[in-house]
Amino acid sequence: MADQHLPDLIKAGKRTKKPAIKREFKLDPAFLSLGKGRRFFIKTHGCQANEADSEMIAGLLIMCGFTQVDILEDADFVIINTCAIRENAENKVYGEIGRLKDLKRSHKNVKLIMAGCMMQEESVVDRILKTFKHVDIVIGTHNIDKLPEMIASLDENHAQRIEVESGEGEVIEHIPVARSHRYKAWVNIIYGCDEFCTYCVVPYTRGKERSRQLDAIVDEVRNLAIEGYQEVTLLGQNVNAYGQDLGDAKVTFAELLRRLHELPIPRIRFTTSHPKDFSKELVDVLALGGNLMPYIHLPVQSGSNRILKAMNRKYTREQYLELVDYIYQKIPTVSLTTDIIVGFPQETENDFQETLSLVEEARFEGAYTFVYSPRPNTPAARLYDDVTQDEKKARLYRLNEVVNAGYKTGNVRFLDSIVDVLIEGKSKTDPNHFSGYTPNQKIVNLVAEESDLGRILPVKITKAMTWSLKGEIVR
Repeated sequence: MADQHLPDLIKAGKRTKKPAIKREFKLDPAFLSLGKGRRFFIKTHGCQANEADSEMIAGLLIMCGFTQVDILEDADFVIINTCAIRENAENKVYGEIGRLKDLKRSHKNVKLIMAGCMMQEESVVDRILKTFKHVDIVIGTHNIDKLPEMIASLDENHAQRIEVESGEGEVIEHIPVARSHRYKAWVNIIYGCDEFCTYCVVPYTRGKERSRQLDAIVDEVRNLAIEGYQEVTLLGQNVNAYGQDLGDAKVTFAELLRRLHELPIPRIRFTTSHPKDFSKELVDVLALGGNLMPYIHLPVQSGSNRILKAMNRKYTREQYLELVDYIYQKIPTVSLTTDIIVGFPQETENDFQETLSLVEEARFEGAYTFVYSPRPNTPAARLYDDVTQDEKKARLYRLNEVVNAGYKTGNVRFLDSIVDVLIEGKSKTDPNHFSGYTPNQKIVNLVAEESDLGRILPVKITKAMTWSLKGEIVR
C-alpha cells in the first residue's frame, strides 16, 4: 500500500503565535551514495521562490551523489516543481504529468517526482491518487530536506510515496544549493505569508511568515560576494515583512538592507513587496543607492478601494499613491513595476477605470497583468462573479495598452545614456550577441565577447523599444 501523508489546506491556513522552529540541515551519511550512477532533471514552474526551491532540490541530490542533466530523456529521476498561483499554471502541469506517462512506458526505470505549491492542495493530490498512478513521489514545500529519505524508501518498497506537510513551517538553514546561475543568486530571507489576500492560495501552500536570522543572511551574501557573484536577489512572499516575527524591533528589512549595503557585492535586489509593509524608513535606506538597485516591484492588484477591500489588501488607493510619491521623491531615478488583477468578482467598469488611472498616476514601467483566476478554498472563490470572461479579456487588453505605453516610456528615458549592464546571457543562435540587465532591470541586447560574461560594463543605449533596449559597450 502507498505511503501517504496527505495535505490539509484548512490546517495549513491556521496560525499560532509560536515562533517558527529553526534547525540546521544534516544529511544522514547513509544517503551520501544514494545517487551514485543516477541522473536527475528538474523542470520549474512559477515564481522565484520555486526557482530557489529547485536549486535546493538540486543541491540535495548532488550531495547524495546524483548528477544533474539538462535533457529530460537522459534522467533516471524527473522532478516537476509546480506553481498553484493560477488555474492555467495548474492545467499546464496536469498536461505535463499526462505526457510523462509515455516517457515512463518507454523508459521503465524512470521515476517521477512532483513537488511544489500544487502538491499542498488536497484536490491535486486526490487527482494524482486517482488518475496519475505513475507519479512515484509527491512532496510539498515544507519538507524538501526529506527528499533523500523518500527516494531511499521508494528504492526499498517500490510504492508510491506521498509526503506533504501542512503546518506553519520551519526555517532550515544550510540546505545545500546548486545555483543555476553563475553571476546571480537567490537568497531566501523570509518564508511564508500571513496576508491572506482573498484570491491567493500562497498562505496555505507556503505556511506562515518566518524570518531567517539577520546574521545568517548577511553571512550568506558575504560568501556569495567572495565567490564572485555580481547580484543577489532577496526573496520572500512578503519580503518587506522581514523580521516582524522575530520579536526584535531592531531587526527589520530596512536594517538588513543597511547591513548588505556595506558588503562588496555589486547589486542587491528584492522581491516581492507588499505595500502595507513598505515603510518610509525602507525607502530612505534604498535612497542610499550604491549596491541597492533603483528598481522596485510593488504589486497594487487594483486601483479601486472597493476591490482592494474585497481582496483584503489592507491599504487604500490613496495610501499606495502616497507611498509611490515618496519613493519618487527620494529615488528620482527609480523604475516601478507592479502586479494587477482584472475581472475580480463584482469588479465594475468604474472600478476598472480607477485601475487604469492609477497605472498612469504611478508611472509604472511594467506590470504583470492577469485575469482573475479562482483558487480552491480561498474566500474570493466563494464570491458571486458577475464579470463575463469576454469582459475580463477585454479589460486585460485595455489595461495592457496602458501598461505597454509605460514600458516604452520607461525605456525611452535611457536612450543615448550610458548605463552599467551585467552581461549574463548569450544568444543560442549568434555567438556575438549577448544580453544583460541595467540597475533599473531593463534588458539590453548587445554585441559582446565571451570574456565579458559576468562583468558589469558601461553600455551606451542606442535604441529603445517597448520590451527591450539595444546598446554598445563603451570600451
